[in-house]
Amino acid sequence: MKDPILVSNSFPFSLIRRRVTAEPREIEELRETLRTRPWASFWGHTNTLEAAGAMAGVDLSPKTARPAISLNEEGLPTLDGMIFRECWLLSPYYVPGFRPSPGEEVTAKNILGWQVLRMEWEQR
Repeated sequence: MKDPILVSNSFPFSLIRRRVTAEPREIEELRETLRTRPWASFWGHTNTLEAAGAMAGVDLSPKTARPAISLNEEGLPTLDGMIFRECWLLSPYYVPGFRPSPGEEVTAKNILGWQVLRMEWEQR
């Protein structure tokens, strides 16, 4: 079985305790990865969840509301008993001048596209 991946709208920099690389990737690569590998979501912004799921082709709802990741003894993120070496981050491109208010539901008309980043924790 292939290693699981995390999917989210952000990753807390305070939990980066070892070398990580991040690089832009294409949406289709994300979709293929979600189809072929186990994954877990710790999506934090409900206002973009539906639109992100539609773009990714899967329901990105986390298993629990507001899940919190932690680190194992090697400094790798963990969630629901799984250890991850890879996290895919999705963030929307909004129409110029638009900034959602806290808790505001973002409609598809305000999202022009998506940025996809793949983070990878290096082996020690």
